[in-house]
Amino acid sequence: MGEENLVPLAHRVPDLGALELLLAVARVGSLSGAARRLGITQPAASSRIRAMETRLGVALVDRSPRGSTLTAEGALVTDWARRVVEAAEAFDAGAQALRGRRDSRLRVAASMTIAEYLMPGWLIALRGQRPDTAVSLHAGNSAVVVQRVLTHEADLGFVEGLSVPEGLDSAVIAQDRLVVAVAPVHPWARRSRGVEAAELAATPLILRERGSGTRQVLDAALAGHGGLAAPLLELASTTAVKAAALGGAGPCVLSELAVVDELAARRLVEVPVTGAELGRALRAVWPAGARPAGPARDLLSLTRGTP
Repeated sequence: MGEENLVPLAHRVPDLGALELLLAVARVGSLSGAARRLGITQPAASSRIRAMETRLGVALVDRSPRGSTLTAEGALVTDWARRVVEAAEAFDAGAQALRGRRDSRLRVAASMTIAEYLMPGWLIALRGQRPDTAVSLHAGNSAVVVQRVLTHEADLGFVEGLSVPEGLDSAVIAQDRLVVAVAPVHPWARRSRGVEAAELAATPLILRERGSGTRQVLDAALAGHGGLAAPLLELASTTAVKAAALGGAGPCVLSELAVVDELAARRLVEVPVTGAELGRALRAVWPAGARPAGPARDLLSLTRGTP
């Protein structure tokens, strides 16, 4: 292999802008006219041509008061340049097609709380920005969301857990807290001081299933108080947990987002908890090293306005 071939191609071949300038000189027969066509100054055009001649080691343009003409070497280089520029145009068209295919759809996976109480507003706003993007939303617990993002079944995920699994990058989009709530007829509804963490841990509760962000946060909060007692009911959706509590089955633990209306209407009563931290961060997640782009980037930007 010759020594020249050890030098990177980018240092041996003129850049695309210089090749486009040479083609423009060939078309209009004037360096100043070529500069105007490409939107650059004549001194800049002259400097580019000289730099290209230096790099290639041959004269490309004969300059005279009557205009600029290509040398024999310049005519040959122009033929090669035309093929390079055509290939670059084909490359650009292909890249645009890829971006168009990416921007034509967005696959979102979100935990149940986020899917039910935050995602609708975000997707309506995204629709206003990108009316031609088809959006699909898969709702599941946080473990399912993580799996869909890791296996590239979702472009962007939203979870409620305490940590981000390996293989994902994340951004905090909002803060949330878990609320212990009971029906007005429950004995806890009349307690002014609420319940201690140890009593909460020892009480059978209406809970989301294992794998949900809500369950993960509650398990961690009560781990130092003997851990959770066996659930009174273990249900796979926020709506089902809330319905059971509204029916008087027992205390439930849900996101504040899920029960804000019921608390305001006194159909459920919040029970204060002492001795346990029930706050949590809501996060957007995506494959590590692959920053969201196109509609995924726009949706992520919209979520940053969440209170």
